Amino acid sequence: MNRVLKIMDELDNIEYGFKDKNGNNLINSESWDKDFYKFYFLLSPEELLSSKCGVCWDQVELERKLFNDANIDCDTYFIYIDDNENLPSHTFLTFQLNNKHYWFEHSWYDEKGIHEYNNIETLLNDVKIKFIDSRKNEINLDLKYDIFIYKYNQPKYHINCDEFYNYIKTQEIINI
Repeated sequence: MNRVLKIMDELDNIEYGFKDKNGNNLINSESWDKDFYKFYFLLSPEELLSSKCGVCWDQVELERKLFNDANIDCDTYFIYIDDNENLPSHTFLTFQLNNKHYWFEHSWYDEKGIHEYNNIETLLNDVKIKFIDSRKNEINLDLKYDIFIYKYNQPKYHINCDEFYNYIKTQEIINI
């Protein structure tokens, strides 16, 4: 577990957001939603280490690299709510150790940490419940939405939002 804690410490140098070509973190702009989809592309781990600023999609790719470098097997997941408008999403990494499953979370401030579970189904269900609850101010919870979880392999770097969603939809869908 010490290697995992070291990875979390390394990620603490990364802030959440995305920098525009002038180096401004777009999360601080009033037009985050519009600008993000206009300017965003998936950063490589090296680019994220250089900019020290990335969204969960970027941070998970750095996490994947750091886990692989430490010879720790891991899986990555993508969850989103199909609300036909904003498509709120989150990516996260999991790993196993001593017959336990762990959710490694850095970019989601309220859930930051290493969460332990007895099985992957319980882990994924917990993430799903917390994700829905965290988005209750963005979507109308009185309506029925489809919520999807995909287990995905490393995507190509520098793809935009639409390309990222299209890639995810080619990956393994998880029914929870």
